[in-house]
Amino acid sequence: MNDMMYDDLAIEHIAKEQFGVALDIDQVIVRKIPVSRTATATVCLTKKKQLYAFVSAQSKQSLGDVKKIMSRMGLRVELYVPPKGQPDYFDDIGRAHVKAVFPGKMTITPADLVYYRTLAPYNPALVQVREIENGEIKQFDTDAHGQWRVAAKFAYRRIKTS
Repeated sequence: MNDMMYDDLAIEHIAKEQFGVALDIDQVIVRKIPVSRTATATVCLTKKKQLYAFVSAQSKQSLGDVKKIMSRMGLRVELYVPPKGQPDYFDDIGRAHVKAVFPGKMTITPADLVYYRTLAPYNPALVQVREIENGEIKQFDTDAHGQWRVAAKFAYRRIKTS
């Protein structure tokens, strides 16, 4: 029980310090489920009824890796939260990669950045979830068919208000 409370406090602290998001965890849906061979994810609901996924890995992890993990977990994403104080973090990293690959290119369009922003390092990752597909959160399992199995059933869909 105490370990769970400490985990929740640690996630709240990391969200505040590294991402500038004040998470006030109300309910943890799944805690530290495997989502790859080296990464784990915790999905939690805040007191404002917003769903967040926190993904951390023991090895390097990029935005592209996190996107693939979210898709395979059955989570549709509202926002990949950038590091605190860097709202254009993914675009800045993408621009640097484009300039390294195409040094003579003067104008870089958002279409040029689509792939290169996925190369940005993103460990740990904090993701705001828009919807859970089919009401099932999946976890990585090497023994399961397709290597993914249902970890928890939870219905969630964020409805935007003005």
